[in-house]
Amino acid sequence: MNPAANSDLNHGIRANFAQFAHQVIQVFFVGLTLGMMRTVVPALSETEFGVPRGSFLLLTSFVVAFGVVKGSLNFVAGRLSERLGRKKVLFWGWLSAVPIPLMIYFAPSWGWIVAATVLLGVNQGFTWSMTQTSKLDLARGDQRGFAIGVNEFSGYVGVAIAGIVTAYLADHFGARTGLLWFGLAAIGAAGLATLLWVEETLPWARLEAKLHATSTGPGFANRARYPNNVSAKPTTWEMFTLMSWRDKRMAAFCQAGLVEKFVDAWMWVIYPVWLFQRGVPLPQIGWLVGAYGITWGVSQFFTGRLSDRIGRLRPIVWGMWLCGAGVAIMPLLDSTLGLALAGALSGFGMALLYPNISAAVADIAHPDWRGSAIGIYRFWRDFGYAVGALLLGVAAAVTGALEVTFWLVGGAMGVSGLAVRLLAEETLPRLNPAYPPRDFPASA
Repeated sequence: MNPAANSDLNHGIRANFAQFAHQVIQVFFVGLTLGMMRTVVPALSETEFGVPRGSFLLLTSFVVAFGVVKGSLNFVAGRLSERLGRKKVLFWGWLSAVPIPLMIYFAPSWGWIVAATVLLGVNQGFTWSMTQTSKLDLARGDQRGFAIGVNEFSGYVGVAIAGIVTAYLADHFGARTGLLWFGLAAIGAAGLATLLWVEETLPWARLEAKLHATSTGPGFANRARYPNNVSAKPTTWEMFTLMSWRDKRMAAFCQAGLVEKFVDAWMWVIYPVWLFQRGVPLPQIGWLVGAYGITWGVSQFFTGRLSDRIGRLRPIVWGMWLCGAGVAIMPLLDSTLGLALAGALSGFGMALLYPNISAAVADIAHPDWRGSAIGIYRFWRDFGYAVGALLLGVAAAVTGALEVTFWLVGGAMGVSGLAVRLLAEETLPRLNPAYPPRDFPASA
């Protein structure tokens, strides 16, 4: 008997379009909240917030703090959402963000910026995780790439728009005043929308688990290749070890997620400073950084859907290589147009890899523990902010040259993409199903 027969719930984006749209709006606000810290704060770290010129480790400290906190809270959010629900965790994320613009406005020193970034990590860990997980709850299995692509499209368009808008606001009203009013407006609107319009999506995940339990045997040919060595109710430690090293596919995706954040950490903290030191005006810095972010955001609208057709593995590997190449060639370019095109190349590479690693993890994560799997993947991925920022800060401090960080990031992306190619496999069930299975007996 179909478990959905007596239920009003149905999977699919069209069937849940209104709620899916609310989640798209939510992640746009999440992107705005992150983006307001991306251009103005690092570019004006010396003149506005007292960071001594050349203090690369101090400069990167706020991104290190962000990565540690956001990575940890992704992990926590995934586990909490399976017990308490997605909406409650989402709202907690917005509550944690309320002090951020106030702390920036009143900041007497860089330490306050680091503290505000810790709260930003809490906000992003709770809110971005929940918007992604909720969309996966609502979507069908053959829509996961598209669902995550739309999620990341909306979020990173928000990041790019906020970086550009806050650059103009800072130029006209001052950094502190511009960030104060922009931040309060974005966070307040998002929290209110959560209370009024967002619904709990955990029932859709539970329905999928019931449907999966009755859809066994060779007749269900497109069943995913879930890991075999997982208990019925896995503990937190069991899930962590599975994702981190026991399943080589999951481990490959987690390391790729960690390394690709080197690019984002570099684009956040090094690139604006490098441009500012070359005399590029703040609004133009916003547009050059935005060329990466906008290309990344808009392209994900298509690259997620592409992976639903051709599979996850090829877009991930080629995305890693293209993204790294875009960063590596930037020191060789002199023109604004060349830098913008290189940023767009990196953004397109990121669009190929970013939603599709998450989709690959979701493909082979059982619906009963998918929230935890995504949370642990996102832990490793966003911990890459901390690892990447620390490595970038050390490399810049030791060499005294920001240019070395370009090649460090490009090389790391190349090696990581090769690791995915060698260790992972195609996860899209239609292209690599469990039947002929490891999961079914030979006589089935």
